[in-house]
Amino acid sequence: MTAKKFQFKEDARKQLVKGIDIVAKTVGITLGPAGRNVVLDKGFGPPRVYSDGVSIAREIELPNPFQNMGAQLIQDAARQTNDIAGDGTTTSTVIAQALVHEGFKNVAAGANPMALKIGIQKAVKEINDQLSVLAKPIQGRDQMAQIASLSAHEEQMGNMIADVMDKIGQDGIVTIEEGKGTSDEVEYVEGMRVDRGYISPYLVTNQEAMKAEIDNPYILLTSEKISSANELVPVLEALSAKSKDIVIIAEDIEKEALATLVVNKLRGTMNCLAIKAPAFGDRRKAILEDLAILFGANLISKETGRGLESATIEDLGRARKAIASKEDTTFVEGAGDSKSIEARIQQIKLQAEDTTSDYDREKLNERAAKLSGGVAVINVGAMTEIELKERKQRMEDALAATKAASEEGIIAGGGATLIRAASDILKASTATGDELTGYKIVAHAVEEPLKLMVENAGLAGDVV
Repeated sequence: MTAKKFQFKEDARKQLVKGIDIVAKTVGITLGPAGRNVVLDKGFGPPRVYSDGVSIAREIELPNPFQNMGAQLIQDAARQTNDIAGDGTTTSTVIAQALVHEGFKNVAAGANPMALKIGIQKAVKEINDQLSVLAKPIQGRDQMAQIASLSAHEEQMGNMIADVMDKIGQDGIVTIEEGKGTSDEVEYVEGMRVDRGYISPYLVTNQEAMKAEIDNPYILLTSEKISSANELVPVLEALSAKSKDIVIIAEDIEKEALATLVVNKLRGTMNCLAIKAPAFGDRRKAILEDLAILFGANLISKETGRGLESATIEDLGRARKAIASKEDTTFVEGAGDSKSIEARIQQIKLQAEDTTSDYDREKLNERAAKLSGGVAVINVGAMTEIELKERKQRMEDALAATKAASEEGIIAGGGATLIRAASDILKASTATGDELTGYKIVAHAVEEPLKLMVENAGLAGDVV
């Protein structure tokens, strides 16, 4: 066993800061309208060109273990921002770096770190509250296009995203795929999103986005709990002659059965995705029946006298694509009969009309909307593979930014609103001592994004 290394106090803080600075400096050059790209050597295949903070940050690994811990801390800040908001990862990295620098400087000068922490946390909450008040809803398609264009650094891309969002609505499903040609194209197909993601991260196929993506999968639906690998063996063996791609939706998949799927995935024997069926009780069963019709599958259930051991290829459904994150799964273009799908939608709508429960009516209407809702697929075009990867990443960032703006509203950009909000809460604060210093640390930190944007444009950030 390798012996652990230890560092304390100022020595430890210095090493952490070095790691944080390396990540923040590398990520920071992408910030703002004049931000640059970063080229990364992946170790295999062509290099990748990135312009978003989290994609760059996650690729950085430092040889010094103490510095690498600092890098991991700032990487986690970017990752959390990406998971929650989908954009703004570079800004959060720059602010986090400034908070660390100012915080450590004050601790070294004798400030109480716990009082500083309380002041920082209070200031951050008050700024967030101010931003929520100042945020304004998006006004129309043109404003949406401006937001998308700013994020993508490309007007054509921004207009395409705005057109798609305008057509399918704020809650519509949009997927970004690598196209076959040189130009961007949009297609609208049937699809559905369920509020359950992959059971195990070992089933992920896209490590950068932490998503499991399977093309043309077979889909097994069961309302039962899968406890042992033996229950899956017959259908997996039958499937192996036709395909290596399967999605399993079940009440639950317990350790032994899940381990079998993971091992098959890691060995490359089969590309598996396992998700728990959404909802509970009778509503779960009804949603599984909806999915069976959407995919053209037979639901395996003991209520109908069917066990998993009786499942055959003919019981499996199909879809053009399945994309799962840890929160949800999107299915694109199920193979079910369109007339059967429409009949199911009408049946659900009639149930909604007949029920006397407002809650049941809401859930029934939600099911009908999901079954009838389509999916917009944006196929990104490019001249080369390197350009394709880079443009796809920008399209994904712009889509996330536009969705976030649609949900939360917009504020004045360039970090100006952050600075104004920080100034307001600092003036109104009744904090004293080191807690007040915590407020001042936050007020200073939120100035850094604007300064860096100016520096990236070739001007002096300190004179702004």
